[in-house]
Amino acid sequence: MKQLLRWLSLLILALLLVVVVKTIRFSSRQIQVDPLVLAPLGEEPVRRLAQAVQIPTVSAQLPEDSAGFLRFDKWLDNQFPRIDSLLNKKKFGSFTRLYTWPGRNSNLKPIMLIAHLDVVDVADPEAWTHAPFSGTVSEGFVWGRGTLDDKVSVLGILEAVEGLLAAGYIPERTLYLGFGHDEEVGGSGARAIAQYLGEQNIELEYLLDEGYYVIEEALPGLEPPLALIGVSEKGYVTLELEVQLEEGGHSSMPPQRTAIGILSAALHKLEQQPFPAKIEGPLQEMLRHAGPEMTPAFKAVFANLWLSGRLIKKQLSAAPASNALLRTTTAPTIVQAGLQENVLPTRARATINFRIIPGETAESVLERVRALVGDEYLQVRLKSGGIYSDPTPVASTEGFGYQVLSRTIKEVFPEVVVAPNVTIGATDARHYTEVSDNQYRFLPLQLEQSDLSRIHGSNERVAVDQYKRAIRWYEQLIRNSCR
Repeated sequence: MKQLLRWLSLLILALLLVVVVKTIRFSSRQIQVDPLVLAPLGEEPVRRLAQAVQIPTVSAQLPEDSAGFLRFDKWLDNQFPRIDSLLNKKKFGSFTRLYTWPGRNSNLKPIMLIAHLDVVDVADPEAWTHAPFSGTVSEGFVWGRGTLDDKVSVLGILEAVEGLLAAGYIPERTLYLGFGHDEEVGGSGARAIAQYLGEQNIELEYLLDEGYYVIEEALPGLEPPLALIGVSEKGYVTLELEVQLEEGGHSSMPPQRTAIGILSAALHKLEQQPFPAKIEGPLQEMLRHAGPEMTPAFKAVFANLWLSGRLIKKQLSAAPASNALLRTTTAPTIVQAGLQENVLPTRARATINFRIIPGETAESVLERVRALVGDEYLQVRLKSGGIYSDPTPVASTEGFGYQVLSRTIKEVFPEVVVAPNVTIGATDARHYTEVSDNQYRFLPLQLEQSDLSRIHGSNERVAVDQYKRAIRWYEQLIRNSCR
């Protein structure tokens, strides 16, 4: 017994030693740069953003209602005269536009900044403090649909470029600006631009789209705000599960197995057996970049994933936002069955949306679901007419694009921690994989956790000072990338 206790003590000491050594070696990956002194901006950019919000460009209403897009198209040309006259502009369809700002050095690969002109519709206008398309400037905020997603990017980029043109700036490398008109409903505009660039044999150094923000109180144990750069994007696929029986019958004499019962059992099985949680790829890189900046106890936890991995998976799985980073998610969104209360339906159908982590594919999702819920009466198939895409390739965190983004973030947001991660939503960036190996997703606004629910929700707004800082950030990014 004494010998056993001695061996156990030595084992515990060895484990503690490994934990301590790994924690000590878990060093910072943050770059050190001098903070930038930001030149003040007047109120004209704020006025223009407010006006942009006042023009409804709801993509779900196309093509029946294009009046808002027509107004916005003309308004953009009038508001940014230098861009309109000095940059090359190409239109795709009626509203998607691509600007080209030629650089001095044609040997340098171009970069591209993209954003989208459309917004989502408003479900409940009465829930808003200020009308969703009022563009009200009040309490230090611009209020309205598009102030976070994504007219804030469109206007921020255009303000930055217009200002640089006014200052006589000429970039060393060519800069493309791409603004699709229908990102919220699939992104045909972005696909058209990407196809055109491919036909011109253009290969981008990097591309930047909307994505994560600078988030306060983003992770337990991390005191500084966290700036997340999306280096990949989850894939997207929607499946249909359908049960078809030969007979239904009267509800007074139900059989042992019904169409609704079979479908319900399949849905229950999918909920009870989710896709496996994985700490790898972009999520693992995020923990490696953010972990060394945490308080000592949390730093030790994330420095020793070999020991704490199972616990971290359990904790992250508990919240929807962090769970989405861990695994391919399963979301039943539509269930259809039955027409009358006393008649057993012969048919029942469910629509399920999956967001796919890097390393898995739409095909592997389909195979797993079929294997899991297999039943002689149940058919699993891709949604008819639906769109699907595999996760995008993971962009480099060592190359030029990530490094220049990280540097610019630290210059303009000196107090933050910068880390890569996978973007859980769909963006237009996914359409550019053929012309860019390095696609990044980041929007330079600092938000509180409570602000995230405003995206696609009620009371969308952006702080005036944050919007002005975003404009200066885009200016500095262009200078850092094109020198």
